[in-house]
Amino acid sequence: MTTQLPFAPDFKTPYESGNRNQTTHWDDCIRFYQELAQQFPRILHFFEIGQSDAGRPLFAGVITADGEFDRANLQSQGRPVFFNNNGIHPGEPEGVDACMALVRDFCFQPERLAALGKTVFLFIPMYNVDGSLNRQNTSRVNQDGPESFGFRGNSLHLDLNRDFIKCDSLNAQAFNRFFSGWSPDVMVDTHTSNGADYHYTMTLIQTQTDKLGYGLGPFLKDTMLPAIYAEMAQRGWPTCPYVNPIKDIPDHGIEDFLETPRFSTGYATLHHTIGFMPETHMLKPFADRYESMRALVETVLNFTIANATQIQQLRSQARAAAASNQKVAVHWSADHGKKSSFLFKGYKAVYSPSVIGHYTRLSYDRSQPWEKPIPYFNHFVADINVVQPKAYLVPQSWRTVIERLQWNGVQMQRLSADQVMQAETYRVLSVTSRPHAYEGHMFHDEVNLQSQQEQVQALAGDYLISIDQPQARYIVETLEPQAHDSFFRWGFFNSCLEKKEAYSDYVFEDTAAEILRDEPGTRAAFEAWKQVNPDLLEDQTTVLDFIFTHCQRFKEPEWNRYPVLRLF
Repeated sequence: MTTQLPFAPDFKTPYESGNRNQTTHWDDCIRFYQELAQQFPRILHFFEIGQSDAGRPLFAGVITADGEFDRANLQSQGRPVFFNNNGIHPGEPEGVDACMALVRDFCFQPERLAALGKTVFLFIPMYNVDGSLNRQNTSRVNQDGPESFGFRGNSLHLDLNRDFIKCDSLNAQAFNRFFSGWSPDVMVDTHTSNGADYHYTMTLIQTQTDKLGYGLGPFLKDTMLPAIYAEMAQRGWPTCPYVNPIKDIPDHGIEDFLETPRFSTGYATLHHTIGFMPETHMLKPFADRYESMRALVETVLNFTIANATQIQQLRSQARAAAASNQKVAVHWSADHGKKSSFLFKGYKAVYSPSVIGHYTRLSYDRSQPWEKPIPYFNHFVADINVVQPKAYLVPQSWRTVIERLQWNGVQMQRLSADQVMQAETYRVLSVTSRPHAYEGHMFHDEVNLQSQQEQVQALAGDYLISIDQPQARYIVETLEPQAHDSFFRWGFFNSCLEKKEAYSDYVFEDTAAEILRDEPGTRAAFEAWKQVNPDLLEDQTTVLDFIFTHCQRFKEPEWNRYPVLRLF
C-alpha cells in the first residue's frame, strides 16, 4: 500500500522521500510544518504551546476548513475537535510521519479539507521533544525499524506517558493547559507495542468503556469501536484489541488495558474525552506500521466527523452527571467472572530449552498460524466508591496541587476571611509504597483511610472548589486519595505522613508513666498492644514511641490527616 503524491516534491516527508524505513528528525519535522503554515495560512495554524525541560519549543497545529483558528470563536460555535498526539515515545514514530503526510494532504487536497466540515483537526507533531533529539538505533531492541529513532525518556529521564497527573515535566504542564483549554471530543495518541507475536499490524487500546461510563462508555463499546474495526478491515488492516495476555500467551485470553489517568487516554477520561492509543506491532515492518497508523487516524477522524453531534451531546450529559452524582467510583478492576470472546489470529507458542541458560524459553512459530476465539475480558467493575461531597477545601499552602487544578480549568474561589469549618476529613491509617522509585516518585499502591467529622481552621486565601462544574471528574479523581492516580498516591502530601515532634527518652520515660496514669484511653491501648507484642517490651524506643504517638498530651492533629477537606 503506497500513498500517491500529487504535489510538489519539496513537501514529501522524509519517510516518503527515503526507503520507507526512515522517520523524520525533529528539526525537519518542525520546519516542514512551519513552511506549510506559511504557504497555506488559511488552512494550517502552527504555534508554540510551551517548552520542554531541555528548553526546546513544544508545538501544536490547528487545521480548519474555513480558516478559523481562534479557540474562543471555535468553542462559541460549538465546533467538534479531533486531537492527534504524536511522538510521546519517540522510538514509536510512525504516527509522527503519518501526521505530517495527513496535514500536508489537507493543504493540497481541497476535497479532503472540505470533508472536515466544521470539525477542527488539532495535533501535536512531536510531544517528547527531548527524547526525539536523543536519536539512536539501539534502545528498541525488539523492533523492526525505522533505521534510527528517538528515546523513550525525556531530558529528565521521565516517561511522559506516565506524567499526565503529576506533571513533573514542562511538557505535561503545557499539555494539561492545552488539552483542558481545547477540550477535544476525541483523541488518538499514537504508539508501537511490545509483547506477543500475532498476525495483526494494528492493535488498539481505547478508553476502558466501563471506566469511561456516563453514556460515553456504552456508545464507545457498542457503536464506535465496531465501526472502527469494520472500516480498518475494509482498508486492509484488520485490527484487534491491544494484546494484554492474562497469562503468558494470547491463547489463554486477553484483558482490556486499564489506562489510569497517568496515561494519555486515562487523563482524557477525566475530561470526558474518548481516547484511543493505537499500538502497532513492533515485529511488523515500519512501512506497514506507518500505513496502518495513518489508516487508523483517518478512520477515527471520519467517525468523529460523522458522529460529532452525538459525541458532543454525550460529553455534555457526562459532565452534568459527574457534577451531580451522590456516589462516584474512583477505582476499577477487571471482572474475570464476566468475559466475551474475540476471533484472534495468532501463531503457535513453542517452549524449548534456552541455548544461553538453564531454562525454558518462549517463541512463536509463524509457520503454524491459527485462528480461533479467545477469552476477552473487557468488563471492569468499580471496587472503590466514595460519597461525593458538594465541595473540597484545599489549603493554599499546597501550591503544587492548586496549580495542577488550575492548569485543568478547575473553577475555584478563595476564602475572604479565616473561619472554622465543620468538615469530613480522612485519617491515613496506612500506606504501602513501592520499594523503588517509579517515574521519580515513591508511588503509594495501597492506601487505607478512616473518615471522621472535625472542626478545622481554614484561612483567608484557601481554595474552595465546588463540584458543580464541568471539571468535576478531574477534581474527584485527583483529590480523593484512593483514586488510581490521585495526587496523594503520587506523594504530593507525603509530609503529612511524618510526625514532626520527638522526645528525649530519659525525660519522656517519666512523662510516659504520667500519661498512662492520667489517660485511660492511652492506657487501654497500651495494655492491648502489650498483649499482642510482649517481646517488644524489651525495646525502650518501641515502647515509648507507642505511648508518644497514641497519647493525647502530645497529639499532632496534622499528622496523618489528609489536609484536603470534604464539605457537604
